[in-house]
Amino acid sequence: MFIGEYQHSVDEKGRIAVPAKFRAVLRRGVVVTRGLDSCLFVYTQAEWGKLVAKLAALPLAKANTRAFARLMLAGAMDVSPDGQGRISVPEYLRQFAGLGKQVVIAGLYNRLEIWDAAKWNEYKKQTEGKSVEISEALGELGV
Repeated sequence: MFIGEYQHSVDEKGRIAVPAKFRAVLRRGVVVTRGLDSCLFVYTQAEWGKLVAKLAALPLAKANTRAFARLMLAGAMDVSPDGQGRISVPEYLRQFAGLGKQVVIAGLYNRLEIWDAAKWNEYKKQTEGKSVEISEALGELGV
C-alpha cells in the first residue's frame, strides 16, 4: 500500500527518486502514465494489469470510454528503476504534468502520483478548503 507525501527533485536527465520505502515493491518495474488533475500516475505492473483489464471490458462504442482509454494507455511508459531507485520520466509526460525541478510524490493506496510541487500545494490548499463538502459527499456513498 502506498501512502504519504514525499518531496523530490527532477534531475537534468528527467529522473526522479522513488521514496526508499517503496523501492522494493517497484524494483521489477512500473508504468508511468498521464493522470488526472495535471499529475502522473505510477502503477506497479500488477496494478496496471488490473486497470488495463477494466478498461478493456468497457464498451468501445462510448466516446468517453475511448477517450479515457487513450488518455491512460497511449501515454503509458514501462519504466525500470535504476540502481539508485530513480525512474526516468519521459519528456512528454513531464510536459503533460508541468513538472518543474521540485515534485511531490503522493502515495494513494494502489498507485503513486507525481505532481509539480507548486501545483500540488495549490491543489491541496483548494481541497482542504472543501473538506466539509467532500466528506459529506463521501458520507452519502457510505465512506
